[in-house]
Amino acid sequence: MNVLLDTHTFIWYIEGNLSLTEKAKDTIEFSADNVYLSIISLWEIAIKTGKNKLTMQNEYDDLLDVLNSLNIEILPIIFADTQIYKNLPLHHGDPFDRMIISQAINNNLTIIGCDRAFNDYSVQMLWQ
Repeated sequence: MNVLLDTHTFIWYIEGNLSLTEKAKDTIEFSADNVYLSIISLWEIAIKTGKNKLTMQNEYDDLLDVLNSLNIEILPIIFADTQIYKNLPLHHGDPFDRMIISQAINNNLTIIGCDRAFNDYSVQMLWQ
């Protein structure tokens, strides 16, 4: 199984936050063939840390090293992702989450995250 981490899932994982379920953690560490983080998540983190709306244990500039050490691949946005994004129903208003949904659909990825609004889309989810 190939998985795409929702932004909060990535943050919780690298910070050892107990909100991350054991199933999610075990999948990231043992079950997933490939683990991806969208570039949109890094953009979201950059915006929020830059505005002091998010603080993290790691400095933003260290995240590439963190990703590399955990074998988490950065998933770029491609044109086909934007085509899916454009045609998604507006069940979810967050543009970052909508792109994560689009990328999961386009790349046949299972999203690891707990946002229930994702359930309104035809995307595989894993949390509990």
